Amino acid sequence: MGAVSGDSLVHLVDGSLYIFRAWHSMPDEFHDHDGHPVNAVHGFTRFLCELLERSRAEHIAVAFDASLTTSFRNAIYPLYKANRELPPPDLERQFVLCREITAALGLTVLNDHQYEADDLIGSALWGLRSHGFRGVIVSADKDFGQLLGEYDEQWDFAKNVRWGPAGVFERMGVHPHQVADYLALCGDAVDNIPGVPGIGAKTAAALLAHFGSLDAVLERIDEVPYLRIRGAAACAARLREHAEQALLCRRLTRIALDIAVAETADALSRRQCDAVAIDELCERIRFGPLTRTRLRALL
Repeated sequence: MGAVSGDSLVHLVDGSLYIFRAWHSMPDEFHDHDGHPVNAVHGFTRFLCELLERSRAEHIAVAFDASLTTSFRNAIYPLYKANRELPPPDLERQFVLCREITAALGLTVLNDHQYEADDLIGSALWGLRSHGFRGVIVSADKDFGQLLGEYDEQWDFAKNVRWGPAGVFERMGVHPHQVADYLALCGDAVDNIPGVPGIGAKTAAALLAHFGSLDAVLERIDEVPYLRIRGAAACAARLREHAEQALLCRRLTRIALDIAVAETADALSRRQCDAVAIDELCERIRFGPLTRTRLRALL
């Protein structure tokens, strides 16, 4: 790949994260014309307007999770995300409206029942990187650290904090290419990924700092008892006992990069807004004058 142009920038948004945040933070006083709650829609729309106003993004996609129980990871490990409650019907309905608003604003909607938002974002970034793009991943989710190349950034929009590959190391103690291995070792309680029992974040980072990868840890397991880490001998015993589980967990923590979502340079170009659809949504959702003005300013 040649030099990366500063103009070749794609914003990839973790849409579900911001819908859930709005659902939990916005008061439940907002209702559509049929009396259904739309608090998450109001919060998400405000977020999307602010993002577009601040970024002026010309290439952008918003990924949503439609695979809460049907992801390929559930087939590998049925307990994957089993600790999470499914969204109630009122929130499911709002997800549909959020996707409609996203599309009406001319943004590409990424939504799949087999792959999660992480996979769709990862595949989009990998696809456009071959066309000279760099990516800004709009999310606070630590899992995205594994995607960051030299020119990419992650943007925690709510805190307005951005970081690149070096920031992944500052936050997690491992480099981007080690993030999936790190989560496979220490587990991820949020997604109900067990990891290796008894190995925490510091030990996982220390193992990867010494060996470089999970594969190397398991291949050179006889060296683990001699490392200068607390409980090194017990750590080696756990790794021997749970080696297959660690490899299984990595299949869960590694983001898929091979979905055909951005095969051409203009695949995620922002399209013309659909003014008719926006007006209809404003009426149906009963947006106030401020939100209506912001939406129309983006046309």
